[in-house]
Amino acid sequence: MSTMDTFLWGMLPYACVTLLIGGTIWRYKYDQFGWTTRSSQLYESKLLKIASPLFHFGIIFVAIGHFMGLVVPKAWTDAVGISQHTYHLVALGGGLAAGLATLLGLVILIWRRRTTGEVFSATTVNDKIMYIFLTAAIVLGICATLFGNRMPNGEEHNYRETISPWFRSLFTFQPDVEAMTGAPLVFHLHVLGGLLLFAIWPFTRLVHAFTAPLHYLFRPYIVYRSRDAHETPSSQGTGSRRGWDPIGTSDRERSRR
Repeated sequence: MSTMDTFLWGMLPYACVTLLIGGTIWRYKYDQFGWTTRSSQLYESKLLKIASPLFHFGIIFVAIGHFMGLVVPKAWTDAVGISQHTYHLVALGGGLAAGLATLLGLVILIWRRRTTGEVFSATTVNDKIMYIFLTAAIVLGICATLFGNRMPNGEEHNYRETISPWFRSLFTFQPDVEAMTGAPLVFHLHVLGGLLLFAIWPFTRLVHAFTAPLHYLFRPYIVYRSRDAHETPSSQGTGSRRGWDPIGTSDRERSRR
């Protein structure tokens, strides 16, 4: 292992995670008003309705695929009877579909931002840098899915025996640098692209992903009540007050008032 390998796979990941966590805390403390996607739907919505679901749903499935490939050990899938060939076919098909959907959505978003004057005028230098890193990480991920199963010498490569052990070793603060050095170059570039993307994440509009409105899934239903058909403003009299009745108020309680 060279000094560069030690730096790239033993030190750089922790530096990027430190920037990710520290930058997010800093951004939340000093720039809460800027913690937004700076929505441009008001300027153009037709392309956005196509691109946004493609990108967001695609990136969700990409994240799920990365979790399965990096966190779940090969021994576990072997134990439940999933062969390496079957796993590779599922990962290839699902990963490629998710990656292409994400890339297509991103390309449409960039095209929309470049060709719509109002949206382009609201684009910052920070946004352009973010798009470069994001596009590079996605393209390199697709290339790794398509061409990363072979080593330069022609031998078959299984990333779950190189990159996955290295990734899990980071959590024990004993990075397996040697395992990572055994991966093909395309995986090295993809991992570096991902690490640098995480490093700049808190300082871009991507930070909004940490405040996704998940509470919408668990909040109580909003109850809408209409007036009774016979209660009109003219029939309520001068002493009646217009407005909604409190939830849970019965007819008997209303008559007492």
